[in-house]
Amino acid sequence: MILVDRLASLSDAAFSSAALPLADFRRLNLPAEVIGSRWSCWQLLGPAQHWRSWSSPSCLGLVLDFASLRQWLADQVQQLGGHVLLGWTALGSTHLPDGSMRTSFRNAHGELIEIASEWVVDATGQSRALIGEPVIKADPMVSGVGLEWLLKVTDVQWQRWAGRLSFLLGSEVVPQGYGWVFPMQPGLLKIGVCRLRDSRRSQPSLSSLQSHLLELTGLKQVAVLDRHGGVIRSRVSRSDPHLRGRLIALGDAVSTANLLGGEGIRHAIDSAEVLADVLLELQGSASATAERAVQIQYKKYLRQKLGWRWKLSGRLGRRTWLGLKDECSDRRLEKWLTVLEKSSAEDLSALLFNYRFERFGLKALPYLLGLRR
Repeated sequence: MILVDRLASLSDAAFSSAALPLADFRRLNLPAEVIGSRWSCWQLLGPAQHWRSWSSPSCLGLVLDFASLRQWLADQVQQLGGHVLLGWTALGSTHLPDGSMRTSFRNAHGELIEIASEWVVDATGQSRALIGEPVIKADPMVSGVGLEWLLKVTDVQWQRWAGRLSFLLGSEVVPQGYGWVFPMQPGLLKIGVCRLRDSRRSQPSLSSLQSHLLELTGLKQVAVLDRHGGVIRSRVSRSDPHLRGRLIALGDAVSTANLLGGEGIRHAIDSAEVLADVLLELQGSASATAERAVQIQYKKYLRQKLGWRWKLSGRLGRRTWLGLKDECSDRRLEKWLTVLEKSSAEDLSALLFNYRFERFGLKALPYLLGLRR
């Protein structure tokens, strides 16, 4: 087993605020060393410019240190007898006559290497660098862009945001998207904005939205340690090709990034676990038999793992964020937030992480589905 990454250091381009429910942290058996901070409160600034909060007496989840998570995963590969190669970019994979694969890589110095293997897994995320992305008119790609800064703040400033996930919503704040402030280690905050792309409208730059967010949160004059950005691209119905011969894609490369909460880590890890189980079951199988089995089982089991709520949440995410563009949509969002006020912090987590829409009853459905304004 060989893990190859284009990054020279796994701490580079650590673009992920990586909020995770406590139950999933335990389910995935992640170590304490990847924890950036713990949270027990949701905090939302709505279009009417006042804060709402939902608190729990116990921990609801963690904000992961994404660089530490990467390093821990790479260490796991090595402990299992695998090898890690950093600083190499995948150029392409070729199927050989004997049923194996040959993948070519290039480093920053222009050097080339080729690696032969039984299977190749494309974990290049939304770029789908190896598996590619055919045009699927019935299930078009939905894309968004994000910008995030790591801030060094005083103890007083950090305490203002500690222990809570904070989101800023409304067309005057981030049209067709949202902003956030997440606590990391003491003295460090992550603040960012993201929005879905809409070719039908002129959209403000991310930098201007970030500047406005810093003013709203009172963080405009603090030191910026790191600036990074990224792209999220996903198909609501996940109709991406999951494999081509013995080249298999997982995570964001098969649209497991969820559009409602803009999260991808949980679902990417789930897709890796599903694929690993399938491949282990097929060890020793004939080449053609194994490929057919993966073709059928991987997509089927992953669909079962994500569940029917995943697709509904993707539709709601697309509708919610693309629709958040004017005063009318702001009023609709305010009504929805008013419905949520009577809910618990645990209910809000169940909605945003587990897509438990039914907890809010029939009264909430018209707002969820965009049928009431």
